[in-house]
Amino acid sequence: MSNGTDNRIVPNAKRLLWAGFLAILAAGIGFGIRGGILANWAADFGFTGAQLGAIGGAGFTGFCFGIIIGGVIVDKIGYGKLVVAAFLFHVLSAFVTFAASKGQAQEVAYNYLYWGTFIFALANGTLEAVANPLVSTLFPQNRTHYLNILHASWPAGLVLGGLVGWTLGEGPNAQSWKLQLGLFLVPTVLYGIAFFGQHFPKSEASAKGLSIGEMLKEVGILGAAVACYLLARFCMDALKLPEMASYGVGLALLVATAVLTKGSLGSVLLFVLFLTHALIGAVELGTDGWIQNITGNILTPAEGKILFVFTSLLMFSLRFCAEFIEKNLKVSPIGLLLICAVLAVIGLQMVSGIATFAGAMVALAVYAVGKTFFWPTMLAVVGDRFPRTGAIAMSIMGGIGMMSAGLLGGPGLGYAKDRFTTEHLTATNPAIYEQYKAAGPSKFLFLKEVTGLDGTKLSAAQTATAKTPDQKAVAEASIVGDRKTLKADSFIPATMAAIYLLLFLYFKTIGGYKAVHIEGKSASAHG
Repeated sequence: MSNGTDNRIVPNAKRLLWAGFLAILAAGIGFGIRGGILANWAADFGFTGAQLGAIGGAGFTGFCFGIIIGGVIVDKIGYGKLVVAAFLFHVLSAFVTFAASKGQAQEVAYNYLYWGTFIFALANGTLEAVANPLVSTLFPQNRTHYLNILHASWPAGLVLGGLVGWTLGEGPNAQSWKLQLGLFLVPTVLYGIAFFGQHFPKSEASAKGLSIGEMLKEVGILGAAVACYLLARFCMDALKLPEMASYGVGLALLVATAVLTKGSLGSVLLFVLFLTHALIGAVELGTDGWIQNITGNILTPAEGKILFVFTSLLMFSLRFCAEFIEKNLKVSPIGLLLICAVLAVIGLQMVSGIATFAGAMVALAVYAVGKTFFWPTMLAVVGDRFPRTGAIAMSIMGGIGMMSAGLLGGPGLGYAKDRFTTEHLTATNPAIYEQYKAAGPSKFLFLKEVTGLDGTKLSAAQTATAKTPDQKAVAEASIVGDRKTLKADSFIPATMAAIYLLLFLYFKTIGGYKAVHIEGKSASAHG
């Protein structure tokens, strides 16, 4: 450490940090393995890209419920009770997911996989409702550094999950997807042991005795509106509630927030951060859920898994460098986020044009560097600037990011794959498209419906060793669809870069980026 101390506030701070590390590691392993078995699910059950994207999306929406509900109550009930709940959710998710079996009706298998993934994500979100504010509380003078270390466990989990797919999912000794996915239970047991019997400190806001209403004031109506809109979309897309009923649920929660905060509009800066984090969820986690599938399709499935492990390992290593960048290179958190957004745009554009394994490594390295610091640094900014919100703002923002990934990023990329693939195939070989199209259409938000390709037929065309002309045409259309999907994806970090530039200029006008601490009933900035 550059200042010779980690500024911990309790003796077991490092034990709690690494317990949180193991908890997020379990989430990363499960996510990494699931990304590698999408092709298995498509082949076994005939899912379209949109269906696979929706199942992957449940891995984010469930997280949102866990982190937002957990974030609201954690300061009142304590961290330990939420850790126990998360552990039980993780175990339950395995039973539900493994109930899906080849030979079942597609709808039955889909529901098992969707809700099993949702419960797994619920556990992950509950854990982050603990880990993020806990680490922010444990190391108040160095949040960016330690939150990046905490979240280094996510790419570490992706590395291990990718290695599982690489070693157990390919070749003559390939194991079932259930065996692969079940390995996430190993770190689940380890984090349970690490947290067991530990003393947890209170957050700064909780220690000052602030009520939930007071903690919510800076979130206010503006910040709550972002979360409530995404919740309404969840009610429509996942629960299949009518549109008016779904928006009614969102409106009711918005009114409840207004009552709790006594009509507080909230911080405009926090509102902007929430919107930006929705974009981060869509581009980082949404892309992560598809990237093995996309690069494996453009190159080979084995190379796709290797590349996923490579980029995740790079992210893991870089997240230990946040303090060096911030203090030695004199880059503020907002400046770091701006640089990352620009690199993410360049990286995605490069990945869309890959033709060789070496070229893919270079392109994905640029993209990996870009996305490395997004999530934990945004959490650090909220911890620095809005301490009066306790765990609530940090948890709501994490929930917004995950909900966006689940409702917009994952399904949106799945829809894009279906749409661009279909457009290419119908333009070049309409008769072949009629043979390979799925039974039902793909939908996404207000965009036009498209009918993608049947997952089982597409998988057969992609994996055939001696392809027929029809299979070649279908496989080529799928690759074209993947390339165009990545190009469209790059517009998200481009929007983020514009927002970060404006935030950078805003902080310049008020004397630079500074952390804020609670002093009595008011908050004051310090250098």
